[in-house]
Amino acid sequence: MNFELDQEHRQIRDTVANFAEREIKPHCAHWDKSGHFPRDVIEKIGALGFLGVSFPERFGGGGADTLAQALVVEGLSRFDASVGLTCAAHMSLSCGHIAGFASDEQRERYLPDMIAGKKLGAWCLTEPSSGSDAAAMRTRAVRDGDRYTISGSKMFITNGSVADVYVVTAVTDSSARRGGISAFIVDRGTPGLSNGRKIEKLGLRASDTAEVILDNVSIPAANLIGKAGEGYTQAMKVLEGGRIGIAGFAIGIARGAFEDAAAYAKERRQFGRPIADLQAIQWMLADMATRIEASWMLLYRAAALKDKGRPFGRQAAMAKLYASETAMWTTTKAVQIHGGYGYVTDFPMERYMRDAKLAEIGEGTSEVQRMIIAKSLLKEGYSAD
Repeated sequence: MNFELDQEHRQIRDTVANFAEREIKPHCAHWDKSGHFPRDVIEKIGALGFLGVSFPERFGGGGADTLAQALVVEGLSRFDASVGLTCAAHMSLSCGHIAGFASDEQRERYLPDMIAGKKLGAWCLTEPSSGSDAAAMRTRAVRDGDRYTISGSKMFITNGSVADVYVVTAVTDSSARRGGISAFIVDRGTPGLSNGRKIEKLGLRASDTAEVILDNVSIPAANLIGKAGEGYTQAMKVLEGGRIGIAGFAIGIARGAFEDAAAYAKERRQFGRPIADLQAIQWMLADMATRIEASWMLLYRAAALKDKGRPFGRQAAMAKLYASETAMWTTTKAVQIHGGYGYVTDFPMERYMRDAKLAEIGEGTSEVQRMIIAKSLLKEGYSAD
C-alpha cells in the first residue's frame, strides 16, 4: 500500500492551501462574527475547478478521485470550516446526488454550472421531526399528470437560503415507507419554494443554514431523479460518500487547531521557558498528531474503496466517526494549551472548537455511525481486507 500523495494530489493540496491563505484566512474571523456568507469566495473556488475536482470532465470536472475532493474540503476547512462545509455539502450531497442518480439530460443541465460555482446546491433531507430516522419524513409529493406537487418543510439545510438548485426528498407512496420516498430537483424561483428563519448556530456561522419551505411547489415530472420510490436508497448512498467529505472537514479543523497550538506552545513562555518544553503540553501535542494521522488513514481507506467500486459504507462511517471525535478532542486540547487566550475571540481556538462540534452531528451523529459500523460487523464479520 502506498500512503504517499502523488503529484496530482500534492498539487491540489498546495493550490488549495495557497488560495485559502490568500482569500480566506484574512477574513474568516470577521465572517464568523458577522455571519457573512462569502458567496464571492465560493464562486472563486468553483472558477478554479475545486468544486468539480472529482466529477467527470464532460461536465467540466477535473476527473480526479474521491481523495482529491477530500483534500479540497480538508484544505479549506483548515482555515475556515464554514467554507469547507459549504463546499462539502455542495459537492458530496447536491452534485453527488445528481451525478450519481440523475438522468443524462438532468446532469447535462445542472452539473456544469454547479461544478463551475455559478450555481450553488442544497440537499434537502432532514425535517423538523425527522433527523436520524429519515424515513419518518412528512414532506409529500403528489403526481398529477406530467407534474408533481410538493408540500412540506426541511430543516437544518446547508446552503438552504442561498442555493440555486435544491435536491428534495419527499414521500410519494405513504404505504411503502422507505420504498415510497422519491427525490426531485427544484429550481430557485419556483413558486411556493421559500425559506423560514435563518438558523443561528453555535459555530459555522459563515455557513448558511436555513429552513426550506415547500408550499404546493409544482414541478415537471421530468424533475424526478431516477424512478419513484428510489429516493431513500439514493439518499443513503449519497450520505455514504458524504461522510468521507465530512471526515476531511473534521481533519481540516483538527489540523488547524494542532498547528496553531504547536506554534503557540513554542512562543508562550511560563516558568522561564516555552511551554512546549513541558511534558504535559508535549503529550497533548503528540496525541493530537497521532489521532489526526489515524483519521487521515481511515479517510484514505474509505476513499480508495469507493474509487475501486467496492463497498465502503462501514469504512466511511469509521472515518467520519473517528475524524469528527478527533476534531472535537483536538480543538478542546488546543484551547487548553492556549489557556485563557484560548477562551477569547482574539485567537481562533474557540472558533475551531465551536465549529468542530457539528462534525459529530451532521450527516449522521456519532451514535448513528456506531450503529452502522456494528450492523456491518455483525452481518459480515470483520476483515481488514
